[in-house]
Amino acid sequence: MTTLWFSLRRRLLGLLLGGVSAAWLATMVFSYVDAHHEVDELFDAQLAQAAQALLALASHEDGEDIQDIGDAAHKYQRRLRFQIWRSDGILLLHSNNAPKEPLTAAPGFSETHDDDGHWRHFSQWNQQHSLQVQVSEDHHIRDDLIGHITWRLIFPALFGLPLIGLWVWLATRHGLASLDGIASQIASREPQQLQPLTPASAPVELKPILVALNGLFQRVEATLDAERRFTADAAHELRTPLAALQAQLQVTQRARNDDERQQSLEQLQVGLSRSVHLIEQMLQLARLDPESGLPTPQTVDLAPLAEAVCAELGTQILDRDLDFELDALPGSRVTGQPEWLRVLIRNLVDNAIRYTPAGGRIRVTLQRDGQQVLFAVTDSGPGIPLAEREAVLRRFHRLNQGDQPGSGLGLSIVLRIAELHAAPLALDDAPEGGLRVSLRFAAVNG
Repeated sequence: MTTLWFSLRRRLLGLLLGGVSAAWLATMVFSYVDAHHEVDELFDAQLAQAAQALLALASHEDGEDIQDIGDAAHKYQRRLRFQIWRSDGILLLHSNNAPKEPLTAAPGFSETHDDDGHWRHFSQWNQQHSLQVQVSEDHHIRDDLIGHITWRLIFPALFGLPLIGLWVWLATRHGLASLDGIASQIASREPQQLQPLTPASAPVELKPILVALNGLFQRVEATLDAERRFTADAAHELRTPLAALQAQLQVTQRARNDDERQQSLEQLQVGLSRSVHLIEQMLQLARLDPESGLPTPQTVDLAPLAEAVCAELGTQILDRDLDFELDALPGSRVTGQPEWLRVLIRNLVDNAIRYTPAGGRIRVTLQRDGQQVLFAVTDSGPGIPLAEREAVLRRFHRLNQGDQPGSGLGLSIVLRIAELHAAPLALDDAPEGGLRVSLRFAAVNG
């Protein structure tokens, strides 16, 4: 976690410093080019102005002998030179450092590169075309000035960028301090500590992550609580049948004759069947609980599925002499998982068979109701009191209705499968006086 935050700091620092450096570099390049252009314009103007001044002066002195200008009194003067020529090629006047040959043959501005160095020239005739002034300047003057300006631009950057980098680093460290606090809270927690994260401060951008993480903690805690309750309830429910099996085994071992032994073995077989049924239902519920959605959902026609389940339970129906009716409309297609839907139908029909007295009536209906498929199981049994209907949906909760075998998991399994299929479950009074269990599935058209 620390590496993640450090990487985020480094990335922010790099992006900010990179952006500032790039902007500063672009500014310096632009400033250099602009300064270079402006310096050239300035010095060119000075050259032109000097040439025009000399030309005006020479116009009054036309016809005099050649004169040399004395040594330069200023260091920049040694980098400047000029000549005044007559139209007949006579050199009238020149600076002490100027040669006897023309400085340039080109009119206006020009440049030369030779053994003397890099010079920039300006040449101009007077209006009568009788006198020509040529003024030259050592280009190093411009380069020195531009270099000085550039250094003045670079010098603040050399000191400013480290200061900006330090400030950005401190700012990002302070800005991301809340991440360190959250990371410390998570790192210091034990696995069973799933209470919500409550940082002292957190940026707005991080709050959606905190909300999602706290929601995850709540869901994990609810899942663990459900698992703990299931484990505790399962241990409690298994203790009773196992103890009964152990007692029945002891009775069998102490049987005095074959009849008693046979009777004890039959009771032992009944107890084993109940235990197997309980374990099967517990395993079904355990497989359903972790599911966050339907495994491999597909289009399922409930009509043939209901017919197959009822046919499997036909022996029990006949043994109890029940008036059984199946009214399944063909084409009752829904989206779901066939095996879970088979378990749902079997549990509901099996419960109705168990709790309906011999000779009673059970009706299983499957019909289309608009954009929904209605599945219902109605019996003429004792029903469930209104005050108990919410409780019977909890695991291992059984009503005190005689000695009917059961584990108290059937309706819990049905409810969980119904939730996975987004099918609301309802417990109502049946017209026959018993219970009516109904579910509404979203229908699949076509």
